[in-house]
Amino acid sequence: MSLRDLLHTDPAAPPGVEGRLPSLDGATGWLNSEPLTMQGLLGSVVLVQFWTYTCINWLRTLPYTRAWAERYAANGVVVIGVHTPEFPFEHDVDNVRREAKKMRVDYPIALDNDYAIWQAFGNRYWPALYIVDAEGQIRHHRFGEGDYTRTEEVVQQLLGISEEPVSVDAEGVEAAADWDTLESPENYLGYERTENFESPGAPALSVNHWALAGDWTVERGMTVLNEAGGAISYRFHARDLNVVMGPAAGGPPVPFRVTLDGQEPGAAHGVDVDERGEGTVAEQRLYQLIRQPGRVTDRTLEIAFLAPGVEAYAFTFG
Repeated sequence: MSLRDLLHTDPAAPPGVEGRLPSLDGATGWLNSEPLTMQGLLGSVVLVQFWTYTCINWLRTLPYTRAWAERYAANGVVVIGVHTPEFPFEHDVDNVRREAKKMRVDYPIALDNDYAIWQAFGNRYWPALYIVDAEGQIRHHRFGEGDYTRTEEVVQQLLGISEEPVSVDAEGVEAAADWDTLESPENYLGYERTENFESPGAPALSVNHWALAGDWTVERGMTVLNEAGGAISYRFHARDLNVVMGPAAGGPPVPFRVTLDGQEPGAAHGVDVDERGEGTVAEQRLYQLIRQPGRVTDRTLEIAFLAPGVEAYAFTFG
């Protein structure tokens, strides 16, 4: 393309072709829909989003994806959520079905337990959104959060319309992160990918370091509590703190208690605990333990479990 061509590009024109919509035949199942095919989707603008239900980055995009599915359905837009699991329990279709219902993910879901669709797209991220035109050509992609106005603009360009973008009122775990104060990255709790683990008896934790108390087994992808009374401590700097955890498959719920700098969290409690810091691990999912309402500083969380059997996978922040 010449400089003249660049200078005379129509800003209202949709972006160029990035490739073609790969096959969806590798899906191991479908929810909310009969199986969809490349041929059957021709003639429709299609949004394909890769997700996994415990991913906090995907959860914070969900209000927009859900709003686009609702708003543009009358224009023939098809939204497909490709659920490619990160953790072993996310392969369980009953878990996916339960969480999708709770989160009001009503659009078609392709279950990608074998990563066949992920590989067909050459995808590497959760979330990842691909916009496909009516001829089956990929015209835009977005990895991660943000850029919602531009994404919706591309959808409207492909539809040949120009309207005000959707407005969302995200709450709970779906609320946007406080990026200005977020200084704690995601951290896994299995030995394969964890960082900054402190041995028992270590001095006060540094920011973004964590420690265990009690009888635990640290496995490749998770940490498992063997006896009641075990605790996890984490020093963090963020408005929100979340944990991906659950009881063992088929195991009973596990009650827990959260403290923040040794005190009840009060107004800083997350949606999955009360002001006293009390909660219950009853399902394999993401739990929001802390949402600080005021100034964000370095804080230390401790979560103590009153029964054995909990499996903890990762901390995420917002």
